[in-house]
Amino acid sequence: MAASKLFQPTKIGDLKLEHRVVLAPLTRFRGTAEHVHTDLGVEHYRQRASSPGTLLITEGTFITGKAGGYAHVPSIETDEQLAAWKKVTDAVHEKKSFIFAQLWALGRTADPKVLESEGFELVGPSDIPAAGKSTPRPLTTEEVKEYVQFYAKAADNAVHRAGFDGIELHSANGYLLNQFLHETVNNRTDEYGGSIENRVRFVLEVLEASVKAVGASKVGIRFSPWEFFNDIRINDPIPLYTHLVTRIREQFPDLAYIHVTEPRVSGDTPRDPKGESNDFIRAIWSPRPLISAGGYGRDLAIEWADTKGDIIAFGRHFIANPDLPRRLKENIPLNAYDRSTFYSPLSPKGYIDYPFADESKL
Repeated sequence: MAASKLFQPTKIGDLKLEHRVVLAPLTRFRGTAEHVHTDLGVEHYRQRASSPGTLLITEGTFITGKAGGYAHVPSIETDEQLAAWKKVTDAVHEKKSFIFAQLWALGRTADPKVLESEGFELVGPSDIPAAGKSTPRPLTTEEVKEYVQFYAKAADNAVHRAGFDGIELHSANGYLLNQFLHETVNNRTDEYGGSIENRVRFVLEVLEASVKAVGASKVGIRFSPWEFFNDIRINDPIPLYTHLVTRIREQFPDLAYIHVTEPRVSGDTPRDPKGESNDFIRAIWSPRPLISAGGYGRDLAIEWADTKGDIIAFGRHFIANPDLPRRLKENIPLNAYDRSTFYSPLSPKGYIDYPFADESKL
């Protein structure tokens, strides 16, 4: 099994990874009330960088205050926030691993009470609420263009001030970029709504601005074409994502990677994919790097790395196993994860206290 592609070197952008096991982006709510990461975050990422040449993707990180709306999620805007992230990236680099910041804007999924407490309002592409949620105010055309610059500034902050190796644009799971893509959420009549060509415009403009800020080799993007989470499902995502990924291949052929969530999961819940597949994206994007996340164990990860060439992102297993790349390669039994501790604000429990296979590595 150690001969599997999963355990062989590969490249993402200018980075040489020693294997294809990646830390998936994982919301954990360990930031302060001011959206500043703490020393808990430094230790969390340091532990998961313990196998040299590992790529870590951070939890979703707010690009600016008004793009937020969840408590205890870190941002990447103020001097204090950037200084805290620099401690994280330094810790990862000391372990000779790599780290990308996932850049996040919530849009209509934000908590209005959190937004109000911080002086902001609930916004989205349209006045269409998610099921059971409040109705957002549609962003004006000018505000959409302002958000493009928020993303570019966040990318610049991440790479040039906080020391990240690159950034991932979160265009999945029903958040703001994803909301613009899907006609069930976006009923705009300006240049950002209507046709597929218009609905992908915001994503492509954010990509272009981010690439201009830090370079294509330092930019990745995440999609979830088959997602139900956050009331984002569309009947047939293939035409939309075929068009979008084709445009990305044409405009940004040197992009670091595309990251997809598999239809085996919806959010963090397993489901039956019922014949759904991201292979149409692989066919367009290949042979460029593609990261795949969702429902992977060791055997399936080996199979997909070997047959599809994917780089495999692990979430729950990487939470519980800070030395996951080593455990997978050597087939060491995995620690069980405790879902009850996944989202415990500012708590070390279930965050930095999972044991290594070899405790001396602590």
